[in-house]
Amino acid sequence: MPGKTLLLLALAAVALLAAAAPATATRWVQGSPGLGDPYYEFAGNGGYDVRHYHLDLDYTPNPVNFLEGDALITARATQNLSRFNLDFRPFYEIHSLRVNGLRASYTREEEHELVITPRLKIPKGWPIVVRVEYSGTPEAVVDPDDSLEGWVPLADGAFVVNEPQGSPGWYPANDNPRDKATYSFKVTVPEGHTALANGRLVHRPVTRNGRTTWRWVEDSPMAPYLATATNGPFDTDFTGRVDGIPIYNAVDPDLPTAQVAKDRIATTDDVIRFFSDLYGRYPFSSVGNVVDQAPTVGYALESQTKAMYSNTPSQGTFVHEMAHMWFGNAVTLTTWDDIWLNEGFARWSEWIWFDRNGGLTAQQQFDTFYATSATNIGFWEPPPGNPGDAAAIFDGTIYTRGAMTLQALRQKIGDDAFFRILRRWYAENKYGNVTTADFIALSERVSGQQLDQFFQVWLYTPAKPTTW
Repeated sequence: MPGKTLLLLALAAVALLAAAAPATATRWVQGSPGLGDPYYEFAGNGGYDVRHYHLDLDYTPNPVNFLEGDALITARATQNLSRFNLDFRPFYEIHSLRVNGLRASYTREEEHELVITPRLKIPKGWPIVVRVEYSGTPEAVVDPDDSLEGWVPLADGAFVVNEPQGSPGWYPANDNPRDKATYSFKVTVPEGHTALANGRLVHRPVTRNGRTTWRWVEDSPMAPYLATATNGPFDTDFTGRVDGIPIYNAVDPDLPTAQVAKDRIATTDDVIRFFSDLYGRYPFSSVGNVVDQAPTVGYALESQTKAMYSNTPSQGTFVHEMAHMWFGNAVTLTTWDDIWLNEGFARWSEWIWFDRNGGLTAQQQFDTFYATSATNIGFWEPPPGNPGDAAAIFDGTIYTRGAMTLQALRQKIGDDAFFRILRRWYAENKYGNVTTADFIALSERVSGQQLDQFFQVWLYTPAKPTTW
């Protein structure tokens, strides 16, 4: 259960609100049911800013597959609110919903809109403490490209990954990358299982009556899609450190290549130091990797501080997910049409890792891909700056042509300006959100060159670039 301190804060907020007696001229609004993302219009909600999520979860895996949740969400109103929304899929029965300590009414609309009407209206600038108690049977969320995400039940636990719309499949959220918050987790699972959430392990796991509770805290701002609570039987190694930061690694012992996975992620410290030297100091207070056996998922995801792999990753995939801690997690896209800012940067980071560690150079990688015929439309389209729709945001061109854009920029402006751009991009936007227009503007400031035509060709032209 959430701590008494948070509940007392909620009650204090109620008392303050009751005493405030806003002027009758106050204009009250209903928080919007979305933030206007071009691909996910109803992802996120207007009228408030979340500061912290505390998620108290109790999960029994298959064949039961039952999740009990108690979410305490601390936010601040950015408008005078008569009502507001959370994103929460209707997989669960809601047993109690309170706003600032008082029971609130609610309705469910569309795919995931939880529309909440608090008993007392909430003036702009005032705190909002929402507590939702719920339970039910988790279901995987199916993306427009038919991939699975959210709380994905497995035979022995759950693989929990959310990009881009899986979070409301297991906790109520303001599910938009712009609304970053800190998180704390209390996750109870069967004895012998490990629950792996974001951040640092802040208490030794406690076992009572055949169930074990794990507590984690992510103390840096995090976009909702980067949360995780993957659980199941794992071989764990929590002894490593890199520059004083704890490393939490876990591998499913039933993987046929479990030892390969353990050996691969055992080099986490080397990769973190490499990118820290290249881009700037690692942005979080912990790091780790979770290698599970989740064949129905089939991909890896850069969940903040704990990269998730549905099988043993290749060296390139491992490096890619670590690079996302800088580009994707610390520096996060604003809208999903700009996903090349995550994936193109992480793919180029793979190239420079192999370049500096005895493999092909980044330029050789570029040249190999550039040799692809212009008639191979599937390789060159859609252009990385305009995927076209939600089903295409994970197309290969977003990754590879996105990385080629960076390498072509490096060719055009030279190493000195290029690497200064990458370091400034990270330093100036850490823990924030960015757009392609922001990156173009920074590139022009640092290089002293006018680059509109360059970026138009590489990011937006639906054909093989020929001159730049």
